[in-house]
Amino acid sequence: MGTPAELISPRSPRVAAARRLARRNFRTKERRFIAEGPQAVREAVEHRGATGESTLIELFATVEAAERYSGIIEAALDAGARVHYACDEVLAEVSQTVTPQGLVGVCHFLDSPFEEILAARPKLVAVLAHVRDPGNAGTVLRCADAAGADAVVLTDASVDLYNPKSVRASVGSLFHLPVAVGVPVEQAVEGLRAAGVRILAADGAGEDLDAELDAGTMGGPTAWVFGNEAWGLPEETRALTDAVVRVPIHGKAESLNLATAAAVCLYASARAQRASGGCRSVTPS
Repeated sequence: MGTPAELISPRSPRVAAARRLARRNFRTKERRFIAEGPQAVREAVEHRGATGESTLIELFATVEAAERYSGIIEAALDAGARVHYACDEVLAEVSQTVTPQGLVGVCHFLDSPFEEILAARPKLVAVLAHVRDPGNAGTVLRCADAAGADAVVLTDASVDLYNPKSVRASVGSLFHLPVAVGVPVEQAVEGLRAAGVRILAADGAGEDLDAELDAGTMGGPTAWVFGNEAWGLPEETRALTDAVVRVPIHGKAESLNLATAAAVCLYASARAQRASGGCRSVTPS
């Protein structure tokens, strides 16, 4: 096991390099992003990339946090990450939150090629098309993880997966399931359909979700396409899918936000698939 470095200076080049990752162009160029807080850092340490290396590259920790989360520090050192003690000034430089939790990690990108997701024959997939709010993107990813989805796909019209708000909103789920990024929505739909997956668009203009469940059509492999928070899915995207489905509103609420609607849709599919006794392939009509 290695040992943490001495207290790092706010003027250190390593601090400057981590601070630059707040900007998308630097994240993309270096294929690195920031993960903050004990849960995200713990997940980053445990996550392994294609080479078998830990996703965590570097860790900045206050002395207090290092004592409180000594197990995470030891695991990070065992995984080969560089660990630096950091004062509050350093944490303020590299953190993207108003109140840092004492641990800030620099991580390798971990998105998966879309072709690998297809090759794994997924049964439940969330496709984020035109989702622009990073908090919503991260929360939908978390919902997909909780519902037992096999993958998440962010189209090229959606927000950056590694936006700090997306990473925080995923609450560690970013490290749990394959995520493909930058996939054109037409390619996503065509690829999933060719893999035997039925494509459903979640939109308020569609058929009732309860009716779909009652008809017994949701027991097979399914991909849900979720659209923009404000204006939903454009007509041309809806036209690509096999059916347009809406979450019914039984009370007086005007609507559901994106993440809540996504959770309802994904859990409905997951339950239908379990009830079917295992996913069967569905030939889209």
